[in-house]
Amino acid sequence: MPVSGSRRVLLGTGALTLVLGGLLLTEPAYASGPLGKDKGADTEQSGGGDSNGIYATAKIQYSGAVTKDGGTGNMTSSDVNWTPPPCWYAPYLGAKDFKKKMSGQIESAKNTPGMGGTAGAAIGEMQRHYEDEYGWTDTPGYKDYNVDKDGEGMFWAAVENPDEPDVLKRSSCNDLPFWVDNGNAPPARFKQAIKPEILAALAYQRMQLPHTKVTLAPAATTKVNLPTWAWLDKAVFGEVQATAALNVPGFSIQATTTAKPVSLKLEPGTADAETFPASGECVFNADGSIGQPYAKGDAGKTPPCGIRYLRSSGDSVFKLRATITWKISWTGTGNAGGDLPDGTFGTTQDVTVKEIQAVVR
Repeated sequence: MPVSGSRRVLLGTGALTLVLGGLLLTEPAYASGPLGKDKGADTEQSGGGDSNGIYATAKIQYSGAVTKDGGTGNMTSSDVNWTPPPCWYAPYLGAKDFKKKMSGQIESAKNTPGMGGTAGAAIGEMQRHYEDEYGWTDTPGYKDYNVDKDGEGMFWAAVENPDEPDVLKRSSCNDLPFWVDNGNAPPARFKQAIKPEILAALAYQRMQLPHTKVTLAPAATTKVNLPTWAWLDKAVFGEVQATAALNVPGFSIQATTTAKPVSLKLEPGTADAETFPASGECVFNADGSIGQPYAKGDAGKTPPCGIRYLRSSGDSVFKLRATITWKISWTGTGNAGGDLPDGTFGTTQDVTVKEIQAVVR
């Protein structure tokens, strides 16, 4: 019978943590083939699971240009306030498997020393919630763990993002596991239920962009006051895609995040230098290249993308940093889609600058 009040208040934090400690799913380690050269892996990754397969229904498969170990990729968001989701709710177990798992957790908690009084009462409420239809104003109860509907839906549970450093944020999905019929969306109040937008953000988080090494002329060694041409070949850079998908009985969604290079920023590694253009931002050409390759006879010209060093690097080198800005968009199940904050990724390369030697007669 439904009663008023929040289930979290009635259950109590300690009892809830004790019982659900074995049910909150942390995304497990990932395995995949080796990374492709420079452009990330064009291979599939999937979450692992323990020997009895209890994580199998919460796996997210990743493919395309993603990190080989499932960890954070090499792209930095241009929006310092943007973060991937710290946690979400995902399909967990069918009714019979959930009953076996949850009832075992409850019995274990009831037999834990010191779990009397309020904590013991809270555990009892949780047991009645899944066994005797004991519910709250916004949470219906279940009769015998919904085993009469086994195969017609799944219980959903929280998944923590292991790459979220803030433990409180990571554990903020603290609702009790809830039932969703096959083909139905989770109740609207579960705003953190897995959806294409979340998958797109997770693909963004794992995206592996190609390294940014510009071609220079002169090459690694240039002269003071001599324009150094810089360019990227159109065959090197193109759109990069990463896909995240979740497929379980009665529920299937996916999202593909696409990164398109839009500009190159050159930072000479010293204040004693000029960039071309003056902003240091070189835009991509219509054919996907950037800048212009140096050709014989260009020595007296100003490069469309390049640098002029105004002093020697001496016995050292200047660290030229080349950073690509990528425009990020995504598409997903149900014609969903949109934009995510621009991403950046840069690398450094050594440049030696020597004084021009003059012969005095």
